[in-house]
Amino acid sequence: MKHVAALLCGVLFAAGLMVSGMTDPARVVGFLDVQAWDPTLMFVMGGALLVTTPTFFFAKRQTQPVLDAAFRVPVKTEVDRRLVAGAALFGAGWGLSGLCPGPALVSVATARLELVAFALTMVVCLFAVRTADVRRVLRSLESKATRVDGDTHEAALREATVGDE
Repeated sequence: MKHVAALLCGVLFAAGLMVSGMTDPARVVGFLDVQAWDPTLMFVMGGALLVTTPTFFFAKRQTQPVLDAAFRVPVKTEVDRRLVAGAALFGAGWGLSGLCPGPALVSVATARLELVAFALTMVVCLFAVRTADVRRVLRSLESKATRVDGDTHEAALREATVGDE
């Protein structure tokens, strides 16, 4: 049931992006253009806040979510270099191209070559960053595990990689 709900939410989100015109990069670029300002994005975000704000207020009062055993909230709360760099890259890409990940994936349905190429490049880069992160963590674990003896080293590596499979 959880997967069906996620699919329905995704379809609803995609439909909202298409109906509001947010899959058109010119809308976002128009919002950022001070000479020919297009306020459409502001109204879409305002509408999203009208739905999201009471929903979060309601959810905070619940002891557990409807379709899961527990709420999953981020445990990392500090602002670090990786977060700032990622936000800067996201903002630069969004401002230059007029697309962020949600509308980019939805725009694949239009079959416009430049939008499909953007979405494909985005997905490839996401996997490349994920792979680099996994390698960085494994190198860190290996350097810590080399401080212990033989079998313990291999056991520590196996234990550390079990959750990544």
